[in-house]
Amino acid sequence: MRAMDLRADSRLAFPRDVVFRAYRDDLTKLVPYLSNVRSIDVKSRDEQGSIVKLVNVWNGGGEIPKAAQAILSEAMLSWTDRATWNADDFSCAWKMETHAFTEAVHIEGHNRFYEDGPSASRLEIRGTIAIDAKKIRGVPGFLAGKVARTVEEFLVKRIEPNLRELGAGLEKYLADRR
Repeated sequence: MRAMDLRADSRLAFPRDVVFRAYRDDLTKLVPYLSNVRSIDVKSRDEQGSIVKLVNVWNGGGEIPKAAQAILSEAMLSWTDRATWNADDFSCAWKMETHAFTEAVHIEGHNRFYEDGPSASRLEIRGTIAIDAKKIRGVPGFLAGKVARTVEEFLVKRIEPNLRELGAGLEKYLADRR
């Protein structure tokens, strides 16, 4: 099972510590700034010094292309995000668990927050997505590779713009709070 890369970078006109804390602590308040997210529900928050572990359930929106409807469902647009935030190095390791085909879809990565000038920051999101179509009921073995690649490409095309929009939405949210 090979993986496809996820990459999204954002430059924000706010200091790194402000961006980091807002992303970690105010995520549910960003929903109005995200066009493909209907809701984010915080399921748990565990703080241990500079480490914060969060479990959030995201409910996405948008239409699924006809060609992908046989494989993807509305449930595929919801996922559980398990994230470990480290305030010491301004990073976040995360794993997404889709609510459909959980055993077949593997998405994980990390976010890093960097200073980018006196009062600006850069957010780098890096991750991978891999689909094991052999674990999706109804997909013939001889088509598994092609199906996996089609679903991965669909999800990458959907996820990367949403990750970039998250950076832009975070910046708008912070600007509105001024």
